Amino acid sequence: MKKIFVVLLFIPLFLFADWRINFDEQSSILTAENKNICIKGKLCFFADVKNGKEWLVASARDAVKNRLSIVDTTGDVQGYIVFPETDKNFKLLFYHRTAQAYSGKLKFSGDIIFKENCDTFTCKTSPQKNERVLGLLLNGADSNLNNSIFNADTDTLLRLSAENLTLQTLNNTKFYFSMCGEISESNQSIFSFEYIEDYFKKSYVPYYKPLNRKRCRTTPSGWMSWNTYFDTATAQDNLDEARIGKKYLQPFGCEIWSIESWQGNSDKLPVRNFHNMNLEINAKQFPLGMKRLADDIKALGFKAGLWVAPFGTGNVDFYNAHKDWFLHDTSGNAIRSWNGNYTLDPTVEEAREHLKNIFRIASKEWGYEFFKIDGMSGRSKNYCAHLYERPEIKSQFKNPNCKNPFELCVSAFREGIGDDALFLACQGHSSGPEAMYADMARTGADIVSPNKPVMWKNILLQARCTVNQIFTHNISMIADPDTLLVGDLDVEQARVTASVVALTGQLTFFGDKLAKLSPEKMKILQQALPVAKVRPQSLYPYFSMLPVWNLAIKHNVLGNYNVVAFFNWSDSTKNISIPAEELGLCNNQKYVAFEFWTQSYLGECKQTFTQNLAPRSVRVLVLQKLQKYPFIVGSDRHITSNFTEIKKSKWNAETCELITSIDLIGGFPLSLSVSESDAFLFKKVVSAKDISTKVRKENGIIKVEILSQKSSNAKLKFVFEKK
Repeated sequence: MKKIFVVLLFIPLFLFADWRINFDEQSSILTAENKNICIKGKLCFFADVKNGKEWLVASARDAVKNRLSIVDTTGDVQGYIVFPETDKNFKLLFYHRTAQAYSGKLKFSGDIIFKENCDTFTCKTSPQKNERVLGLLLNGADSNLNNSIFNADTDTLLRLSAENLTLQTLNNTKFYFSMCGEISESNQSIFSFEYIEDYFKKSYVPYYKPLNRKRCRTTPSGWMSWNTYFDTATAQDNLDEARIGKKYLQPFGCEIWSIESWQGNSDKLPVRNFHNMNLEINAKQFPLGMKRLADDIKALGFKAGLWVAPFGTGNVDFYNAHKDWFLHDTSGNAIRSWNGNYTLDPTVEEAREHLKNIFRIASKEWGYEFFKIDGMSGRSKNYCAHLYERPEIKSQFKNPNCKNPFELCVSAFREGIGDDALFLACQGHSSGPEAMYADMARTGADIVSPNKPVMWKNILLQARCTVNQIFTHNISMIADPDTLLVGDLDVEQARVTASVVALTGQLTFFGDKLAKLSPEKMKILQQALPVAKVRPQSLYPYFSMLPVWNLAIKHNVLGNYNVVAFFNWSDSTKNISIPAEELGLCNNQKYVAFEFWTQSYLGECKQTFTQNLAPRSVRVLVLQKLQKYPFIVGSDRHITSNFTEIKKSKWNAETCELITSIDLIGGFPLSLSVSESDAFLFKKVVSAKDISTKVRKENGIIKVEILSQKSSNAKLKFVFEKK
């Protein structure tokens, strides 16, 4: 069958910069298009807001092309809407005609459509003074605070500006917008659509490349040994831990088991002594070799990961055999770095080819699928990204005119491990070339010092790095806040670090000795899995600690709601309050709150949300709109309360039943909380015979513990009757 294409042609009202503007007076529809976006909406002007007197927005009544007329009910032009041609942005400003003194409101509302299928989401790109809230988004959720739409595939941004603005996601390429502004004797409003190409590339991420979703369909999770074994873990230690992980973590989504300190001479720090640039194995700790270990890890159902630090070596024999591959000072002495007593010269092609080859062997022949490549940016000249930038070092390169020595290394790493393996740039950064080649960046500092337990100062630094660096997470790279460790912490501090990692959906790796964890601590790790696909709301960095973190969630069953974490970073008790507007919520809406960590129902609240917090603690509130019937308010499955386990939840008004379908993990109980209602009396929970339920009423909720011995989908009915 032949395809017939119909092309609709119209003469635009006018053209300027990259925009084509058209206005249809009959429908009051204004259309603005550029090469990638179409903005189409209705213009309305109300001269008497209380009584709703609508004046006509019409085409120009004179020869001036770049404006529309505001016409009163008698047919007289009383003002103008002007499209100023001052820059490439699409703007509307409106004002009185000479000597007029009326007031009114202009509204422009409709759709913004991206012309190609792309990865787009609403966000915030205009920093405000004294911000206290770290905004986060899940599943394309919107917020009243959002003023922009970002296209991650093309690194383009559309920023909207108006006195009153609403943005709402309709689908992946279509968004509803509404802009309102007052016009009066003292006020001239402006509507602005600012189209920015290369938003990140021209600011924070010069090597911007969208995250490869084929490699990273989800944010990875796993376990690694260093933070509790440090450099002493053997192959047997790793496999013993993996067997425990298979039972307690794998069912919840843990997928990678990563091996550290496996190289020759790697059983004792410092790293610069390790044999980092060849494939020599510490035979004492890994007697059967690294391929066998990868095979054993895979047999347990995990992907195998490998830590490497290949910018230098401590192997004197390797150095002597390849002296021209390494950097030397003006006296001929080898230059040291964190990675080696002998530091790689990245401008030597033979050295880079060698690195590609050892990565190819580790990936394709040994079978490792996740590579944690260490020693990149860090904070000092001991890390190679800094070292290679120093003039006294660059002068010693084989090619001293090379402008991108660090990128040569990072590119070689990617080429060696291949396009299908995951690449974590440890102490990497989105401001460097890692963003083009790596999938993840270790933005956080070490959560422990060698042979020491986690301390509160480490958790604070983990949180501070998260607040500062999260603004590119799940856009160009996945952020890694370092390992989630809970074993040595009290419960409150364990909840703090777990909330920092899980609520933001960052790379989630564990490192405790799993056999020593209490059931309560093991459950905290389980509650961080699987990693939620969280994105930042604000696409700019923060430089101070923020006490409130707000995750806006869109759920295909439960609708829109917010999960808000209140952090007390101090050593004294604190009372933290936040008004609804700072969370992007409606001030006049009634909400109910459920606290995740204590699994307690806090009841109805509105306008302001308050938590009294003990020192070094966190509380995570699930805020949902109050309903007139019983509904799910919380579960203990995931720190984000993203309710991925809830597949159905529907109130049947005729039978007074809340019908729920929920995914269960075999052998692990799940607690589900349902609100009571003033209008209904709870009677019972009905479930299949192979599903065990324990029900109790508690402070305004019905709490049911659900258990299945096999992973399955359970159907439950919460039965009520009208009071």
